[in-house]
Amino acid sequence: MYDIAQYEPSIAKLEEIVKQLEAGELSLSDSMDLFEQGMKASKECYEILKNAEQKLKILSEEDEEE
Repeated sequence: MYDIAQYEPSIAKLEEIVKQLEAGELSLSDSMDLFEQGMKASKECYEILKNAEQKLKILSEEDEEE
């Protein structure tokens, strides 16, 4: 489970990876490695947001019950 506090560092890492890939100055091997890291960072961001959404849904349902 990912913590919401990890979102900003993960998104910053993803942005840096995209910037490096877009520059087009890396070898194919290095680009593939960075792409893999970017996919991992993207998954982390997705999971963090998904968990946050679930928490908000639970809180909203609890609020409606009161």
